[in-house]
Amino acid sequence: MFKALLLEKSDAAGFTAVVKQVDEAALPAGDVLVQVAHSTLNYKDGLAITNRGPVVRSWPMVAGIDGAGTVIESSHAAWQPGDRFVHNGWGVGETRWGCLAEKARLMGDGLVKLPAAFTTRQAMAIGTAGYTAMLCVLALERHGLKPGDGEVLVTGATGGVGSVATALLAKLGFRVTGATAKLAEADYLKKLGAENVIDRAELAAPGKPLQKERWAAVVDAVGSHTLANACAQTRWGGVVAACGLAQGADFPATVMPFILRSVTLAGIDSVMAPLARRQEAWDRLARDLDPALLEAIAEDCALEDCIARANDLMQGKVRGRVVVNIG
Repeated sequence: MFKALLLEKSDAAGFTAVVKQVDEAALPAGDVLVQVAHSTLNYKDGLAITNRGPVVRSWPMVAGIDGAGTVIESSHAAWQPGDRFVHNGWGVGETRWGCLAEKARLMGDGLVKLPAAFTTRQAMAIGTAGYTAMLCVLALERHGLKPGDGEVLVTGATGGVGSVATALLAKLGFRVTGATAKLAEADYLKKLGAENVIDRAELAAPGKPLQKERWAAVVDAVGSHTLANACAQTRWGGVVAACGLAQGADFPATVMPFILRSVTLAGIDSVMAPLARRQEAWDRLARDLDPALLEAIAEDCALEDCIARANDLMQGKVRGRVVVNIG
């Protein structure tokens, strides 16, 4: 038996989320059995645990798209007992049991070697949100963006993606402006390296198709009007990395920024990114993210507290990252 946050749904009982003991025999098929030391709460986890979005597609489901810990058993050639791993996405917590549990059975092809620079707690302080932020930074770099090219806007800056993106970009020498509804957290963002902080209200309402050029690049985790306005304000030849939909999944924009200013809109998917790109992202996180900043970004909670914190997350009451201590 092992402890897990189990989500269940039926016509008779409706939806339930509860931490309970689960029989190890119920674990899904997979070639690597792991002991999860730490997990985390991402926006997608919040949607699943609070039943606010159609995240879970197979019932019952152990929640948790992220996990870090140690391999117990393996029939996969790349993994041996005792190896440290980090796992992000691949449908875990959606179509197969996830990592908000003491144990998980995963596919070895989806695991990443945890860099020696990070503890399992630090890895989950980063989690899918931070790994996605790194994928965004890599996309900006592939576009040719360099420090000195101009301001980089980070939307949803006090969230998980935004916090790590701000810290990464500042460490790399970029001038970062963070957009947030939590202006009281300006000191927090400046501690992470933001040069300026603006009210998200400046971006959240419908705007003109083309606006004054301001940003050399954008990391957007918000979507909807915020993304449309960010594109409309991006300078000629700039790039916008879009990875989230906190404001909405709609994109009420025109093609004007793309055909008149040669702006590039780069979509960032972290769930199904190939293993080589995942490993590159984690290796770069180990190199470019100051682990000391994770203490400012992350808070801790027990597995039993996840349901309450997931509700807080969906109500916008969480700053940065929530690390779940499993072990």
